Amino acid sequence: MFRWGVLSTAKIGREHLLPAMVEADNGVLSAIASRDMSKARALADRFGAPHAFGSYGELLASEDVDGVYIPLPTAQHVEWTAKAIEAGKHVLVEKPLALDAKDIPPLIALRDAKKVLVCEAFMVVYHPQWIKVRELIANGAIGRLRHVQGAFSYYNVDPANMRNQLDLGGGALPDIGVYPTVSTRFSTGKEPLRVQATIERDKTFGTDIYSSIRADFGDFELSFYLSTQMAARQVMVFHGEKGFIEVLSPFNAGIYDHHRIELHNQNHSEAQVFRFPGMQQYRLEVEAFARAALGGKDRVFTLEESVLNQKVIDAIFRAGEKEGWETV
Repeated sequence: MFRWGVLSTAKIGREHLLPAMVEADNGVLSAIASRDMSKARALADRFGAPHAFGSYGELLASEDVDGVYIPLPTAQHVEWTAKAIEAGKHVLVEKPLALDAKDIPPLIALRDAKKVLVCEAFMVVYHPQWIKVRELIANGAIGRLRHVQGAFSYYNVDPANMRNQLDLGGGALPDIGVYPTVSTRFSTGKEPLRVQATIERDKTFGTDIYSSIRADFGDFELSFYLSTQMAARQVMVFHGEKGFIEVLSPFNAGIYDHHRIELHNQNHSEAQVFRFPGMQQYRLEVEAFARAALGGKDRVFTLEESVLNQKVIDAIFRAGEKEGWETV
């Protein structure tokens, strides 16, 4: 059984990853660390973890932990991922791993030196709905893919929330812009060549709160918008010459909509609906990670893939400062 340790008591861990670890069939939640020992102990007791630590360093030194999950603020991801690798732990770190693609290759070198598994936590690539989208496109179900359209938005103006704090790595592009890019890249196996972008920033927070993006993949185009100050919505559509695929709840399946995708034919006279009831993408993620860390052959999201995805986000930020195209 893979023994998990968690650095911090962050909301995404409490609501999604810790329950997934408890339910997983190949791992156990062994330890939780917080700078506030009382918080660590309370969360450890809630989820049945035997160990609680009042510092992250203590957890990393523990022999009762095989690997760690890091849901710290974005600006701290690279630092604590490096420390965890140095401690010989496998690492699953929340997205985005970094705020600049150039910060990831040193982690790759550390990973290789320490011979551990390190992955950015893109849970969507483990959900069978996205594996089905990739399969349909590859098998020609919609013919030649011409356009991908996406949207991801929610409304959050809480100044205490890290998503609205620039120094912690907040902003729409780091938080949710990574999803339309990674899901398009995953589904098509293609990389964008250049991007255009319009970016709006909050006058108080300084974070990016709205973006409209166009990405040229050569054979097809991706266009999407995202915002942290618009009504909640998410959708992805893959439009080809013979039909289109619509993913109704692409990133938070079961919350924005049901776990399903729709395949429509050329003249919109027929549709196939693929449903994936009961799928828990976070559990699928932690189980695949644990199997791979223990020597299995599961496909995981590698740091090399993280570099490619972050290069797209970096290019979008640059494109937002100029007119015309920016090379990825």
